[in-house]
Amino acid sequence: MLDATQQHDAPLTSERLMHWHRLLFPETNALTAKPIQVGVLRGPEPMQVVSGRIDRPVVHFETPPREGLEQKLDDFFYWFNSSRADPTLDPLIRAGVAHFWFVTLHPFDDGNGRLTRAITDLAMAQGEHQAIRFYAMSVSILARRQDYYRILEATQRGGLNITEWLVWFLQTLLHTFEQAIQRIDRVLAKARFWQAHRDDGLSTEQIKVLNRLLNGDLLSERPDAGFTDGISAAQYQALAKVSKATATRHLADLLGKDCLRRLPGGGRSTRYQINWPD
Repeated sequence: MLDATQQHDAPLTSERLMHWHRLLFPETNALTAKPIQVGVLRGPEPMQVVSGRIDRPVVHFETPPREGLEQKLDDFFYWFNSSRADPTLDPLIRAGVAHFWFVTLHPFDDGNGRLTRAITDLAMAQGEHQAIRFYAMSVSILARRQDYYRILEATQRGGLNITEWLVWFLQTLLHTFEQAIQRIDRVLAKARFWQAHRDDGLSTEQIKVLNRLLNGDLLSERPDAGFTDGISAAQYQALAKVSKATATRHLADLLGKDCLRRLPGGGRSTRYQINWPD
């Protein structure tokens, strides 16, 4: 992935693709039921793309015949490298076409999905003319894996019209951008918070709890025990590993320094949230 994005000016070639494939897998595959052919194209046997349980697999599509795969890949490389300079082809559409084309060829025994995502990021980096990445579309694709398989299957069996695939691809890319913006906003807000409270003389325990709250949904030790609705005195006591009296004192201090704000409610149900600076 680093080679794809940081060396985005370099052409995509068979040699480069084989190098990526070798990076994905060790030279020996002693732990696999069937050894993976590393750095070479798949063999002549039919290959199916499946998902689901091992005893009830769902076949999404069967790869094109092995015969002529080298020429098909050469055609793909030629298009990918030459289309970069095509002013009539939107870079995002080009990335979507490249993704669909390569994953359909499915040229290797394993690792095709990861290589497809690397090629997609290469196309995106070429379109943006920069190697710095603030987003990863692969995360959104994995989060929507079933939809991904569904649209691939429908498009691959539906002829040469890939419009629906491109719509799905662009919608997923938009979701990726939105998620990236939210993460960046969160990082900036956290930085502003600590800038505002850098001289407050907070204890180690207070800083620990505040950082957990600042990290939002990622805090949860268990899916049902997060702090998205604030933190109670009992939770503060458990997280900071302090006594009940110390937890009460710490929370009062954090309220007084405007680090936290008290949510509506009282008594045992009182909860506290980050008091974000304006």
